[in-house]
Amino acid sequence: MTKLQTLIKNLGPGLLFASTAIGTSHLVLSTKAGAQYGWVMVIPIILANVLKYPFFEFGIRYTNVTNKSLIEGYLNRGKRYLWLYAGITLVTTFTILATLYVVTAGLFINLFHIPEVPLSTVALGLFIFIGSLLIIGRYKLLEGSLKFVVALLFIALLVTTSSVLFNGKTPIDPNFVAPDIFNEVGILFLIGLVGWMPTAVEASSWISLWSIEKYKTENKKPSLSEALQEFNLGYLLTAVLAIFFLIIGWMTLYGTGTQISGNAVAFADQLVSLFTTNIGAWTYIFIATAAFATMFSTCMTAHDALARVSIDILKLLFPKLMPTNKKKYYVWGIVLLVLINYIVITAFSANMGQLVAMATFVSFVLAPVIGYMNLKNVMSEDLPATFRPKSGLKALTYAGIIFLSLFAAYYCWMVVF
Repeated sequence: MTKLQTLIKNLGPGLLFASTAIGTSHLVLSTKAGAQYGWVMVIPIILANVLKYPFFEFGIRYTNVTNKSLIEGYLNRGKRYLWLYAGITLVTTFTILATLYVVTAGLFINLFHIPEVPLSTVALGLFIFIGSLLIIGRYKLLEGSLKFVVALLFIALLVTTSSVLFNGKTPIDPNFVAPDIFNEVGILFLIGLVGWMPTAVEASSWISLWSIEKYKTENKKPSLSEALQEFNLGYLLTAVLAIFFLIIGWMTLYGTGTQISGNAVAFADQLVSLFTTNIGAWTYIFIATAAFATMFSTCMTAHDALARVSIDILKLLFPKLMPTNKKKYYVWGIVLLVLINYIVITAFSANMGQLVAMATFVSFVLAPVIGYMNLKNVMSEDLPATFRPKSGLKALTYAGIIFLSLFAAYYCWMVVF
């Protein structure tokens, strides 16, 4: 078997990670970064992807070597670590998944021109459809379908980006004044971009659990180098697509004087409309499909991951209450997430922005802590010395922890004062 065939066969956790990451951080934040601040925002995008890389890589490394999830590793380091991660997951469960489904429902309404259908109704339909797919097909269907979805997304974005570059930069308004990146508004946007690029650090445990499921499904485990190759491909894909979205925003919207909506659903609708106006009506199907595929795949992976993570945490914290059938727990996990997040959408729709802001705050501020916890896992006695990170990767990890800690401290200072 050639190296390429081996890589394709091992596609799984890295692919699912790419699908999770290419959500609002790419569709909304990367595009807005280019649209509001221009090409210079490629610097923080690349910086975030490079400095966060070790945190996610450790999810593959730890699980491949130990056959345990990162979450089990947290428990091995001490129960307080597991309780901390459980708290973060709880906040995410009640906010981020609901937000992802709301944005996806908005894109669905836009794609099929059905503005008369309530957003909550479409969201419920997506909850039921995706939940059913996950319950029936489980990991194998998730992985198989995402190979198609991510390929479709990449092709649609490649066509759109090529069209944008071919048509050239949209003329800049003579009265346009470039916004300041280093004022309060710019810094807050930068913090949000870096915090969610490529995705939240707590998703490192999601990759870990997908790896375990991949090994169980195929009854075979790749070598560490093969597992890392597959993950690196997915990680590189997320970085490249972030730059694609940045280019699209910069080439079509930057300097045009267009008022960019702060609402994710409204912005996605605005995005599709502006692209078709600037590039041509023929591109509508590519842009709308790319946007919807982006969010649909993110909903699938996030829904699956949160169910798995919640089960893993509960089994470790309360082993006597959850002793046996994990398949049954997975079904209940998927269903409960549907119910909880649909209630959040219907009951707190007016306050969704505040709920997401709270989740962003918790996730962003604790990101360096999770990064440190992941480092403790891979440097522990759980791994033989030969499989632990080398000095270069450790140095990059410490650089990422310091970088995110400084950003988190500044973010807290801005929020408090």
